Amino acid sequence: MTSDADPTHGTPGEMPGPGPASQIPPPPQPAEPAREQRLHRGGGPRMLAGVAVGLADYFDVDPTLVRIGFVALAFLGGLAVPLYLAGWLLIPDEGAEHSIAEELLERGRDHGRAGAY
Repeated sequence: MTSDADPTHGTPGEMPGPGPASQIPPPPQPAEPAREQRLHRGGGPRMLAGVAVGLADYFDVDPTLVRIGFVALAFLGGLAVPLYLAGWLLIPDEGAEHSIAEELLERGRDHGRAGAY
């Protein structure tokens, strides 16, 4: 006993093809370009120069964890103080284009050029 209507091929005389349930969805819209993540100081509540907050923002962790890491380094050989000072000098403040060290070097270059003329 066969039927003229086969559920997998439609009705007799109809071309087999994809039905509405098997249509391919449109491709997803391209996401907006990823913003370049940049290391900076500050961005949240600062305690000193904002180095811990900037590192926490960059690595997407809680600033308290970074501060605890600095305290641990201070007790384990005193490495925290020079690292923090280096971060303060080398990491630009939030919204600033250049770090303190870069600005000091530029001033030195400008001062040297002014004296040469």
